[in-house]
Amino acid sequence: MATSKVTRKPRKEPMSRVDTAWLRMERPTNPMMITGVLMFDEPMTIERLRDVVRKRFLAYPRFRQKAVDTPAGASWVEDGNFDLDLHVRITALPGRSDKKSEKKAFERFVSQLASSPLDKSKPLWQFHLIEKYGAGSAVVARIHHCYADGMALVQVMLSMTDTTRKPVKSSNLRDAWLKSDGANVERRVGAIDRYMKIGGKVLGKGMDMYRDPTLATVLAREGGEIGRELLAALALSDDPPTLLRGALGVSKRVAWAEPLDLDEVKAVGRACDCTVNDVLMAAAAGALRGYMLERGENLEGVTLRATVPVNLRPLEHAKKLGNHFGLVFLELPVGEDNPIRRVERVAKCMSDLKNSRQAIVSFGLLAALGMAPAAVQGIALDLFSRKATVVATNVPGPQQPLYMGGCGMREMMFWVPQTGSVGIGLSILSYNNRVHFGLISDARLVPDPDAVIQRFGPEFEKLLYLSLMGDWDHSLDSEAATALTGSRT
Repeated sequence: MATSKVTRKPRKEPMSRVDTAWLRMERPTNPMMITGVLMFDEPMTIERLRDVVRKRFLAYPRFRQKAVDTPAGASWVEDGNFDLDLHVRITALPGRSDKKSEKKAFERFVSQLASSPLDKSKPLWQFHLIEKYGAGSAVVARIHHCYADGMALVQVMLSMTDTTRKPVKSSNLRDAWLKSDGANVERRVGAIDRYMKIGGKVLGKGMDMYRDPTLATVLAREGGEIGRELLAALALSDDPPTLLRGALGVSKRVAWAEPLDLDEVKAVGRACDCTVNDVLMAAAAGALRGYMLERGENLEGVTLRATVPVNLRPLEHAKKLGNHFGLVFLELPVGEDNPIRRVERVAKCMSDLKNSRQAIVSFGLLAALGMAPAAVQGIALDLFSRKATVVATNVPGPQQPLYMGGCGMREMMFWVPQTGSVGIGLSILSYNNRVHFGLISDARLVPDPDAVIQRFGPEFEKLLYLSLMGDWDHSLDSEAATALTGSRT
């Protein structure tokens, strides 16, 4: 008697509310992908890369699942037709006459990938191997934001590396890199449910608070500090109109800068009594300022905002994937000519944000957004994206050389997706005692991101000179600092 074959139904599990929000933020003008680049000292073969992906990357079961969205909600569904060859591909760059033109060709290739949405019928990730780049190879990774946030994806990438050329079965690299933020993070996470409730009230009313001032009063009374923080975030003015804002297209442009010495950045931070992040964001503000001035922008009194992710979980939990971060609005004083005053203003704003609950408010809104009607999602996304010009991410990586598949990793960087009408993304990643800058832009707004990214080095040189020469030099404006350091803006 013949027996009929039983077809196993693919495993399915509900997607978290925040991950659903990131899945539904996808737009033709802003694919929700995190795009990363890894550069190696030696050539890597496609077989070796596939072996690493198979053994290390796919050790996370989530990456065998695809995201399925329906009116009833989004779910993770196991891909019954999973084929690794569709996710790990090999390519070559055209025309490699010299180092500079090769870098340009690579940036164009990464730009094309960053502009192209992933195939929704499959798990939303891919690795592209550039077999010959420089003296070695390079890998471009694309992973949809709904899988995880930047902190978790750095953890994923670290799990694919070793601290020695010969792979070992276990390594303390991740344990050494992951340092818990302790009770401070736990307290923030413990408050998230309350923020989700108040955020849901706002989204459920379709932002009626903007038309009904009595609703704002009710929310502030019901939510206490939560309501006040939420209202303060929503009441922020729109960012001023500049050449960095406008109608978006579907093409992206990426560029990366020569890395900075991390010890020098720390020295500036000590001299200015601020953090490494404050120094780097001030340098970013200076680079944007120089680019905008050169293109005729009037920046007198202008301050732009960047949305900056803030981790909301102990770092050792990053390997669980998912999105567990909030967003804060950091001011970038592009209208300030004095480099040191830019650092001071960035540091003051960051200090104020650290003492606020803005990050948890935004996390609660994202969670509520994940279960809101599509029309409300659109309203909320547009509302928040008008309040910032840049998305900026700073992720600390390991400060020791890494290897993947036996190949030494020389550099790594990544670009975050932008949301709504935001067209500029800035990424900062420290690795092996160097700081790597990457910029991604909408091609309509900034068709030449290299013209921005080339200014990071000179802007930092100004800060290094001014901060280490004493208070008498702090009054120098940008032009004077440039003349003294010999920097080129």
